Amino acid sequence: MLPPHGRFAPSPTGTLHLGNLRTALLAWLFARSQDARFLMRVEDLDTGRVRREHETQQLADLAAIGLDWDGDVVRQSERLDLYADAVARLDADGLLYPCWCTRREIREAASAPHGALPEGAYPGTCRDLTAAERAARERSGRPPALRLHAGSARVTFDDRLLGPLEGVVDDLVIRRNDGAPAYNLAVVVDDAAQHIGEVVRGADLADSTPRQLLLARLLGLEPAPRYAHVPLVLGPDGARLAKRHGSVTLADRRALGESAEQVRGLLAAGVGLAAPGEAPSMRDLLDRFDPARLPTEPTTFDAAVG
Repeated sequence: MLPPHGRFAPSPTGTLHLGNLRTALLAWLFARSQDARFLMRVEDLDTGRVRREHETQQLADLAAIGLDWDGDVVRQSERLDLYADAVARLDADGLLYPCWCTRREIREAASAPHGALPEGAYPGTCRDLTAAERAARERSGRPPALRLHAGSARVTFDDRLLGPLEGVVDDLVIRRNDGAPAYNLAVVVDDAAQHIGEVVRGADLADSTPRQLLLARLLGLEPAPRYAHVPLVLGPDGARLAKRHGSVTLADRRALGESAEQVRGLLAAGVGLAAPGEAPSMRDLLDRFDPARLPTEPTTFDAAVG
C-alpha cells in the first residue's frame, strides 16, 4: 500500500465556497493525522474558464483557514507531456478509438437502454462504425475525441467512508476533440506521479472512481490510491452549495464580520469536529479527528442563518 499522502486539487474557475473549503480541510486532516504529506495541485486544463487571479485567491483562502502544503503548487498545464505519454501508451495497446459524436448525439444515444451500462453512459457509437462510416466522419473535417475501449469493465473498491462500491465503466473520453487531455486521465497520471496514497474528495465524485481505477490498471499505475468521499454541503434548496445561495465564500463571511478562524469553526462544526460558534485551532482539529466518526450524509448550510 502507498503511504497516505493526500492532496487537494481545485480548478481555478472561480472562488472556493464553503463546501470546497470543508473538503480541503478534511483532506488536510486525513493526511496530517497520519503524518503524511499534503500536496496542492491546480487543475487548470480548461483554458477557456481558468484564471490565474482565481488560483491566487483560492490558495490565499486555503492558507487563511489554516491549511499548509508540502512543496510547490503543481499545475496541470505544466504537465502536458505526461498526459501525452499516457495517451500514447493506451493507443499503442489498441485501447483507444476516435469519436466524432456531438454532445447532442451522445445525449440521444445514451438515452436508449444498453444493458449493463449505467444510465447516461456512452454506448460505443463510434466504436462500432463500419470502415465507410468512419471514412465519412473523417471527411467531415470535425476533429475527433479519443475514447477508451473499456469493455463495460466492472470495477469495485472500498471507500473509507462509504464502504464497498461498484461501477460499470463506459467508453470514457481520454483526449478531448480540442487535443486537451480529459480530466479522468490527467487526475490518474497526476496522482501516480505525486505518489498520492489517499484521495479525499466530495461524494459527488464517487461515480468517477471506477473509471480512474480502471485507467490506473491499464496504465500500470498500481497500487492505486485509496478513496474517501466526504459529504457535500448543500444549500437550503437541497442543491449543491453555489454562489446563488448567498454568503458562501470566505470573503462573504468576512464581510459579515466573521474571522477566518470562525469560518474554520463553522466548517468543522458541520462534520462534528467543533461546537456551534467555536473557533478551534488546527491542532484542536487534529486531536479530535477520527474518520470513523465523520458523517456520510450531506449537510445543509443556510447563509441567512450561518
